[in-house]
Amino acid sequence: MRTAMRMSVLASAAFVALGGTALAQQQAPQSPNMTFFVTSTGSGKGGDLGGLDGADRHCQTLAAAAGAGSKTWRAYLSTSGANAVNARDRIGRGPWFNVKGEQIAANVDELHGNNQLTKATALTERGATVMGVGDPVVLHDVLTGSTPEGRATVGRTEDTTCGNWTRGGEGSAIVGHHDRQGLRDDAPSHSWNSSHATRGCSLEALKSTGGGGLLYCFAAN
Repeated sequence: MRTAMRMSVLASAAFVALGGTALAQQQAPQSPNMTFFVTSTGSGKGGDLGGLDGADRHCQTLAAAAGAGSKTWRAYLSTSGANAVNARDRIGRGPWFNVKGEQIAANVDELHGNNQLTKATALTERGATVMGVGDPVVLHDVLTGSTPEGRATVGRTEDTTCGNWTRGGEGSAIVGHHDRQGLRDDAPSHSWNSSHATRGCSLEALKSTGGGGLLYCFAAN
């Protein structure tokens, strides 16, 4: 009798465990075809992303949690100074699609011209809309450190990349607006990647102009 009861308890426990696993798998986001997203969270350290490598790891980690970790993910960021890097040269050739399968751009030129990036399409890796102008909290500032053409800034003495993404205090960075609302709506890119400079590199400074240290992530392969 005790043996039968023990087997029954073990079977019930196994059933619950299997059911729990199945439920967790069902609820986990699965977006294997996604090739573009806005990060659902920042680094937590403002503009200190751990450099380009750290920013790429952040994109990769979030993508993996959403079921798209088999791709090579790159943060859309430029660096400045010696050996400057252009954001547009880091992200592959496209095309890029959001979590819903909506095309953002067919190639690099379209991305920096007449792209389909709007508040409705610039979704996170989990398919959430990022708050922007008109919402209770504005988080439309996305770190880029780039010109409207997606290139590194040249000939400027001020910081535009939070010390090449290693500073979480003093400094500044260029941001774009994922909702296409902002100070550079006259630019060819309509401000999505190069709207204005931040007031600093701390998380508090980024929040003060409507941001949270979010990034654009693109699958480069």
